[in-house]
Amino acid sequence: MSIVKLNNNGVKNATAFGSITGLGSMTFIKKLTASSSSTLSFVDGSSSVVLDNTYKEYLFTFKNIHPATDEVNFQFNMSADSGSNYNVTKTTTFFEAFHREDDATPDFGYMAAKDLAQGTGFQDLVGILGNGNDDNTSGYLHLFNPSSTTFVKHFITRFSGNYRTGLPGQLDQFSAGYGNTTSAIDAIQFKMSSGNIDAGDICLYGIA
Repeated sequence: MSIVKLNNNGVKNATAFGSITGLGSMTFIKKLTASSSSTLSFVDGSSSVVLDNTYKEYLFTFKNIHPATDEVNFQFNMSADSGSNYNVTKTTTFFEAFHREDDATPDFGYMAAKDLAQGTGFQDLVGILGNGNDDNTSGYLHLFNPSSTTFVKHFITRFSGNYRTGLPGQLDQFSAGYGNTTSAIDAIQFKMSSGNIDAGDICLYGIA
């Protein structure tokens, strides 16, 4: 790997920089588009999905995810049996920053109601979402080394969303955790806590 070197005149007078090689590249794998969908699932080996040891890190991006039902949470779970069951045991954390359009009740803090302690249920990614015509959420989820048969499976997420329709506001929500299994994770499913995913795109990328 080459190292960037600067003289004592600083960056503004530098005329050339060495390159940094060996950094990971991001490869597009699959896009799913919701249309009144109860769930959206990425299963390794199905419909051109790759979710195996080809990559050590996977990135899911979420664009304009719109719920059909008001005051719901967007959630995910993992599978170790190719999608037959989405019930991997997880321990997680969750916190948020929140601000309403009327400038009332701004908040920042840990949300114990949205974490899991060795739970097998779906993990909230963002909520409580509004279903107004212009309401939506967007964000990302990083999943690390899901095919490992040695280590637990860590993930981190961040989402921006619209709070419930009757009390519009901004949600900035973060979660992180691990699937507490040494079995390979080979499928991921997304859904709302109630009702359908009315619209929106989820893209999967592999990071070398």
